[in-house]
Amino acid sequence: MKMLYILTMPRGFDRERTNVHKLQYHFIWCPKYRKSVLEGEVRDRLEELIEEKADELDLEILELAIRPDHVHLFITGDPTLAPNKIMQQVKGYSSRRLRDEFDFGLPSLWTRSYFVSSAGDVSSEVIEEYIDAQAGE
Repeated sequence: MKMLYILTMPRGFDRERTNVHKLQYHFIWCPKYRKSVLEGEVRDRLEELIEEKADELDLEILELAIRPDHVHLFITGDPTLAPNKIMQQVKGYSSRRLRDEFDFGLPSLWTRSYFVSSAGDVSSEVIEEYIDAQAGE
């Protein structure tokens, strides 16, 4: 009889029917020409728009810091949404709405580029244990 190995995942992981995950991304992006336009009402409105889009995409904002010339967004979400799609949605939505409401004098609000890094707290030991459990060892 084959033994069934079940790995107990550490707290903080999300479990779905077919996967267990904890994906966290840190994004940084800035306005065109790195102009300092993200202040006052614009800053407040941008925060609202990012929160709206995060809710729509079922993302949890862990930290959001809006500086006059760049944005830091630290989020967690499910594995079906790729980081480039998250940025496409957040930047596209916020740009359209902000450009309708404010005059920036820019050809577009955001640069095409952004920074993204992943963050996690799974040690190599946990990964090895998971692989061993899947192999039935």
